[in-house]
Amino acid sequence: MPYVQPEGKAFYVTLGDFVSTEDGSGIVHIAPAFGEDDYQVSRKYNLPVLQPVDKSGNFTAEITDFAGRFVKEADDDIILKLKSEAKLYRKEKFVHSYPHCWRCHSPLLYYARESWYINTPSYKDKMIELNNKINWYPPETGTGRFGNWLEENRDWALSRDRYWGTPLPIWACPCDDNKCECEQKYIAIGSIEELKEKAINFREVYPTDEDIDLHKPFIDRLKIRCEKGNCEMTRVTEVIDAWYDSGSMPFAQHHYPFENKELFERNYPADFIAEGVDQTRGWFYSLHAIGSFIFGERAYKNLIVNDLILDKDGRKMSKHVGNVVNPFEIMDKYGADILRWYLISSSPPWRPKMFNEDDMVEVRNKFFDTIINTYRFFVLYCNLSGVSMEELRSNSIPFNERPEIDRWILSAFEKTKAMYVDLMDNYQVTKAARLLSDFAIDDLSNWYVRRNRKRFRLPESESDKISAYGTLYEVLTDLLKLVSPVAPFITEQLYRNLTGEESVHLSYIKLNEEKIDAELNYNMDLAKRIVSLARFMRVKNDLKTRQPLRQILIAITNDTEREAIETMKQIILEEINIRELKFIEKDSNLIRRSAKLNFKVAGPKFGKEVKKVSQLAIELPQENINEVIASGKTAYGGYDFTVDDLLIQTENIEGWVIESQDNLTVALDTKLDDELIAEGVAREFVSKVQNIRKERNMEVNDRIKLKYAGDKELSSIINSQKKYISEQIMAEVMESSDNLGGNGSDELNLNGRNCRVVIEKI
Repeated sequence: MPYVQPEGKAFYVTLGDFVSTEDGSGIVHIAPAFGEDDYQVSRKYNLPVLQPVDKSGNFTAEITDFAGRFVKEADDDIILKLKSEAKLYRKEKFVHSYPHCWRCHSPLLYYARESWYINTPSYKDKMIELNNKINWYPPETGTGRFGNWLEENRDWALSRDRYWGTPLPIWACPCDDNKCECEQKYIAIGSIEELKEKAINFREVYPTDEDIDLHKPFIDRLKIRCEKGNCEMTRVTEVIDAWYDSGSMPFAQHHYPFENKELFERNYPADFIAEGVDQTRGWFYSLHAIGSFIFGERAYKNLIVNDLILDKDGRKMSKHVGNVVNPFEIMDKYGADILRWYLISSSPPWRPKMFNEDDMVEVRNKFFDTIINTYRFFVLYCNLSGVSMEELRSNSIPFNERPEIDRWILSAFEKTKAMYVDLMDNYQVTKAARLLSDFAIDDLSNWYVRRNRKRFRLPESESDKISAYGTLYEVLTDLLKLVSPVAPFITEQLYRNLTGEESVHLSYIKLNEEKIDAELNYNMDLAKRIVSLARFMRVKNDLKTRQPLRQILIAITNDTEREAIETMKQIILEEINIRELKFIEKDSNLIRRSAKLNFKVAGPKFGKEVKKVSQLAIELPQENINEVIASGKTAYGGYDFTVDDLLIQTENIEGWVIESQDNLTVALDTKLDDELIAEGVAREFVSKVQNIRKERNMEVNDRIKLKYAGDKELSSIINSQKKYISEQIMAEVMESSDNLGGNGSDELNLNGRNCRVVIEKI
């Protein structure tokens, strides 16, 4: 071989599992000094390692024809030389994957160098054993990506040839290996005290302890006399891999083992850590490896692995693509709390997140505005009623003596708190955040506060006032405590304003499961389901909630349902603005249902017979439809149907609208008489006047004088409802007028009828 003569046999065929026949011939040359796979093969077959390239990537003097030239720049000349010597079989250019510097994008050259290694494979079994004791979220990262990395464990290259970093605390004898008489070629130093003891010039380099700096260049000036006293040992030039520094964090932060022994042992292993999925072979590994080496213990008990944040279309963010979102601009615009809550609640941290600013706006509007508006509502009526925070903190109304609606919200919240704590204890942070969001929006704001608005304004008694305000105060302050870990700033402000305490983060909720009333929760949940379905039916059939209806029929299956609905009857009627509630049986002739095949589910199940089965589904008798709703399955025409095989619809009959949802069937009487129409007009009138009050920034307790003008029939309707309207709009005076045209009047559209009003604040 020209230029360099290898030691030993070098040119023969070996096996390598990294070579494939998909690209090329299935045979590749190897250069052990310039590739990891190549080097591993050389170790396996004891091949010589030739390295006629210096650290700058230039050929060494041995390569006489190309000495001093960068290896890639010499390609063309090497080809010409091979051709001139008749050694060139063929030349061609092809695209090849090649490593580049992530900073400057320059091509990189794999280069074998001497390094200090930790023999991590010798700890492989211990690391795998300890990994099985760690709670990974998600579990598949621990068993898969991280577990596979441990299974394929390789030596850890501990040293780096750099200037900045933690110096490797090893001193070496400068003598030639063949002539050295030292008993130890290397000495590892484990502490400053040991260095003081062994260094022959410690005080020359560091006159006082305040001068001690264990970094380059100072530490490199220290000399250590070898055991025989024949030579001065100097520190090796390398620094330690920065990942070793990060993996040493648990004990390094406490200066263990030199001090804080009890503090360290009390806090190790860590209860919880979190980082990105890219840290599987980084921080997660360095912590775990060092913990296994030194302590024989896992470094952490639980961890959450964060995945990447992508753009709204699921693409990786890139400056080149132009889809990067600046987090500082987002936080300046919305605040950190809204961003944090959005990221936590949108999907589990270990799933990729598609960032969409519109979704974040929705989080702000639905969740945070709900909490802030509830807070403002509470403070407003506290100030109007003269209720002090001291009265609220020492709420003297026993739980069992409070009105049912107060006991319900406390019971529902106590159940929510218990579920929240359980979810957080199991690191299900997304489910926990969504749980709080649902409670704040659906239970607290849209149900409890809305149903009690009049009660807060005009409580029936002093005890009723204290119960209402005290209940809302208790729920609101504890809700802020639950939200605070994810949204620390907004909750801090609201909590301190409400309580006067130093910080929401210095307080924590207390569970009191004695307040959980399972029967009351069931009853109210059923009532809310009925109300939700009835509202859906109104919207679907263009029936405004402000328009009263005569009756609602509810199909029941058992006495428990009947008793629950009876208990909540008044609430249901008020919520959906209906005069009367009646029960019917599930198989009542009033309820007619039809079915058709759910091809998405049933298609694969019935295969070639799906057309025939589809016709049978359409012909399914009422008793079979009722059976599949009740039991989840039925048989007809020689085939077995499950509830998932069918799409079941409820058919309307004249004067009624009927809907079924989750085994709940409701019928609304849609026939309107003059009395119902008049009530609907009155409610519409109140709503429009209240909007005008709001637009004019009137306070809720401002009294007004109102004049109205409309056609004869409309004026008669309004006059018949005057008492109800006056109470709702805080009108001291309410008069009819023949003509209110011109400036100062507002026009109202009341279910297709026009009316003008003039409003004056008294």
